[in-house]
Amino acid sequence: MPQFTSHAPGSPCWVDLMSPDVDGSKAFYGAVFGWDLEDEHDDQGNRIYVMARQNGLAVCGIGGQPPGTEGMPPVWNTYIAVRDPQATADAVAANGGTVIMPPMEVMDAGEMGVFGDPTGAVFSVWRPIEHVGAQICNEPDTWAWNELMTRDVATAREFYTKVFGWTYQLMDMGEMGEYGVIEGGDHGGLGGTMAMPAEMPDMVPNHWAVYFLVADMEATLGKVRAAGGTVVDGPFPAPGIGAIAILHDPAGGSFCVLEPATEG
Repeated sequence: MPQFTSHAPGSPCWVDLMSPDVDGSKAFYGAVFGWDLEDEHDDQGNRIYVMARQNGLAVCGIGGQPPGTEGMPPVWNTYIAVRDPQATADAVAANGGTVIMPPMEVMDAGEMGVFGDPTGAVFSVWRPIEHVGAQICNEPDTWAWNELMTRDVATAREFYTKVFGWTYQLMDMGEMGEYGVIEGGDHGGLGGTMAMPAEMPDMVPNHWAVYFLVADMEATLGKVRAAGGTVVDGPFPAPGIGAIAILHDPAGGSFCVLEPATEG
């Protein structure tokens, strides 16, 4: 099982869930993925975060919702590794994006910032200190992929190229248009970009989707239903990749699972 000790700048490095019901989210995701969920506390004994681990290695996190977001459904956040969060914030602002939360240090773990691209999709950045990001990914029941879904894919791709230097390998998806794989990394790309499907309701914002890899799709969907979640769509085939399903946790948080295609 490969272990990540660092993530290259410009690559997704971490995902976490901002939840209105942290205990409920712990119960659901623990039942679905079998993670060991460890509460982290401040000096006064208040829970400030939950670390999800597999075999002792950090997979992702769960936290409460920030002030002002009460009543919103849970949201999975995508973090991109950077060397200088302030320089990234400046680049975001200079290229039509929005600085939602300026860079700030998170104790001795690292430094983060939260931004919006010009199409409104929200993402975060991370400069590691003690916390490098995910120590294990691309394995069953761990985070495996990040995918930007936006109604203005050309503007979004140009923005991320200017901010992070991304280039894209474009793949013809027929009626769905071109899928842009963010080039780099050792697992077929750093992530994906695609136009929001026309049938997607207007209420669904442009966003970064988070995928978790599973070894048995039907078994996973059974666990989702048993734990109070919902299968929104799928499973459906992704040619040359495997099977995908779009899911909601009991509080309405959206995430995806991917069962890779077997050889042959």
